[in-house]
Amino acid sequence: MSLPADDNAPIDGACHCGAVRFRVRLTGGIADARRCNCSYCGMRGAVALTARIGDLEILSGADRLNEYRFNTKQARHFFCASCGIYTHHQRRSNASEYGVNAACLGISPFDFAAVPVMDGVHHPSDTGEDREVGILRFTATG
Repeated sequence: MSLPADDNAPIDGACHCGAVRFRVRLTGGIADARRCNCSYCGMRGAVALTARIGDLEILSGADRLNEYRFNTKQARHFFCASCGIYTHHQRRSNASEYGVNAACLGISPFDFAAVPVMDGVHHPSDTGEDREVGILRFTATG
């Protein structure tokens, strides 16, 4: 994985085509990686890392970012209008945080041996309980 040794160091990220570029400081490094099982995240398939709202800066391509909201319309999901890649989202469970697509930071979802899956079907904002419902594992063959 290509994260800097200093967990608080800024990391540059981009969408697939490079139209959207950003710089972020992660709050928990890769140790805070997670997935969600809600209908949208299940289809999106990304591994999300955590950053505070003030710790993500769009360097270029802000005009290329589109936003998608569904269900309660509280979470704000951002993606590149050119290549369609999800870059980050403002969390419903904690509006002061972004979930950042690890792949946009050069970290493949297949670099993680195991990623906790959080219960977005029964969202913590609805239930008051932040629950892990499983572990997503990747095991390379050959």
